[in-house]
Amino acid sequence: MENIELLKQVTEWRRHLHSFPELSCQESATAAFISARLTELRIPHETGIGGHGIVARLHRPGSNRSVGLRADIDALPITETNEVQHRSRNPGVMHACGHDGHAAALIGAAAALDRDPDWQGTIHLIFQPAEENGQGAKAMIADGLFQRFPTERIFAWHNWPGIPLGKVAIYDRPAFAAGGEWRVTLKGEAGHAAMPHQTRDPVTAAGHLIVAMNSIVSRNVDPIATVALTCSMVHGGTVSNQIPGEVTLTGTLRTFDAELRKAIILRMKAVIEGTAAAMGVRADYEINSTGRVMTDTPAESALSVAAAQAAGLEHTRDVRPVMGGDDFAFMVDEGRGGSYVMIGNGPVQPGGKLHESGYDLNDAVLGPAIDWMTQVARLALKD
Repeated sequence: MENIELLKQVTEWRRHLHSFPELSCQESATAAFISARLTELRIPHETGIGGHGIVARLHRPGSNRSVGLRADIDALPITETNEVQHRSRNPGVMHACGHDGHAAALIGAAAALDRDPDWQGTIHLIFQPAEENGQGAKAMIADGLFQRFPTERIFAWHNWPGIPLGKVAIYDRPAFAAGGEWRVTLKGEAGHAAMPHQTRDPVTAAGHLIVAMNSIVSRNVDPIATVALTCSMVHGGTVSNQIPGEVTLTGTLRTFDAELRKAIILRMKAVIEGTAAAMGVRADYEINSTGRVMTDTPAESALSVAAAQAAGLEHTRDVRPVMGGDDFAFMVDEGRGGSYVMIGNGPVQPGGKLHESGYDLNDAVLGPAIDWMTQVARLALKD
């Protein structure tokens, strides 16, 4: 990126956002900071879209073409272990996925495009809340995102540790799986831990259920298919000498195939109900199956390649799908073309994978991200 002063400013913005992270649906200060920066840049924008969402609009006469650039802005309920000066000041919350960098880079792209005379049409810059809980894109769409800000095609990027710094990875197949949370509460009968025969033990039932759930993929899914079914939280009990009355298990299901997802959910229900009956407890459960697979549309995927080339960035199509989910898929599925690329964050640092407490976005990725976004916007308006 040639504009060193802008890049320095974007880095400062990124570090400020990193210091003050906010959870999904709670991004009020983050949204206020983004709005203030856009106001300083004299870029018109609207706030409060689908919660704390913001859409900025750049327009030049001479064309009726339009394009959208999107960044997510929320953080995660993780306690940061980094000792950097810009570490999180909000206890128990941190930008462990790089959304601070995504948001800052999009402000930077807005500034760069606003100063660039080499385009005509309309560019919408979409700052989306609540990506981590999968609600933000749907909320913005329900609030009239694409009716209020008509967009022909839409693009986004995600930083990715483990890909060489600044290298753009572009998919020609599904990129992100359809995600969804599941939750099971096993309700038994509490009692003294020394008298287990007088209880209905939900802890033991939970142990059996975890093992049974882990067998669903290995014994019910074609080994060639790709599925992740994970139990990631277990909550129950408050003291060592009591068997609690209930235990709650929470996890995630990730798939690329809608029909396979339906079959797995049916099997999950049978396993949950059968295990509860066998262990003499009651199961209350909910399985969220509303996620979407993120797949680039061909024309927009080709534009992502062209943008990387125009920006002088190395690119690759030799990239594996990711079992993580991203609700950007809902924006692409609204009848619009779209592409979602990875931009390399450099080597993975110890404890520094995405969603780890030692993660911190590499500021050096901000320049390549801004360059790619500005190029893809220009090319989309000319295409």
